[in-house]
Amino acid sequence: MIHSMTGFAAGSRNIGNHTLNLEIRSVNSRYLDLVFRMPDEVRSIEPLLREAIAARLSRGKVECRVNLQATQAINQDRTPNLNAALLEQLTALQQQVLAQQPQAARLSVAELLRWPGMLGDDSIDNERLHAEALVLINAALDELVASRAREGAKLAGLLRDRLASMREHVAAVRPRVPQVIEEYRERMSQRLREAVASLDEERIRQEAGVFATRIDVEEELGRLGTHIEEVERILAKGGAAGKRLDFLMQELNREANTLASKSVSSDITAHALDLKLLIEQMREQVQNLE
Repeated sequence: MIHSMTGFAAGSRNIGNHTLNLEIRSVNSRYLDLVFRMPDEVRSIEPLLREAIAARLSRGKVECRVNLQATQAINQDRTPNLNAALLEQLTALQQQVLAQQPQAARLSVAELLRWPGMLGDDSIDNERLHAEALVLINAALDELVASRAREGAKLAGLLRDRLASMREHVAAVRPRVPQVIEEYRERMSQRLREAVASLDEERIRQEAGVFATRIDVEEELGRLGTHIEEVERILAKGGAAGKRLDFLMQELNREANTLASKSVSSDITAHALDLKLLIEQMREQVQNLE
């Protein structure tokens, strides 16, 4: 299955008197770029999250946000106990700061009471934190990968539609090539006769044949067909195909440019321009694939 690099997932887990919340979102990027935003009190789980994400995703800019909230219902049901030792430490630290910075504002009662650990023991068991974080990130990644798969399926459908249109343009150009070459050869022969009356017919045929060879686009049409088949094969195979498809878009665009530059027929030029438009539309979609 083809996967997009765009997705979002979120979840939460209860850990004692706290709730661990996690959000993970991803957008397109050339490589796997991980960004973590979390408070210092849960920073120890970052390596665990990083390893889990890298095991499931291969490309995309991934932002993971984590926060830890006290469970209000539990806090209301229990009698708060002031942490005298912590209060004494904060008071001493405040005095040291004021000695150096007299203009600094003092901590208010509300700020002191909201200080982590001030009302009872709010510490979290580190082992349980890691276990719950692992469950949470795996569930979030399942949701994220599923959303990226759904988006990838839609993008693959759009790509197949444009490939079908490209096949129609190639099929329309191919039978016109011999006729266009013959028409061009006749025009060149007539111009040579008018310009140089001293040339014999054999020389005229040779010169016209050289120019006709230069406008023959059969090879370009063949390579376009080959590249289209390769794109279809990659879409059918699935997996991390974004970089390969991006390379094929460049090759398709190269052949379409050559087709347009060698064209001496307005209808073939029109088909070449339509092909370039379809390829550009496909390239925009391919940029979002993993």
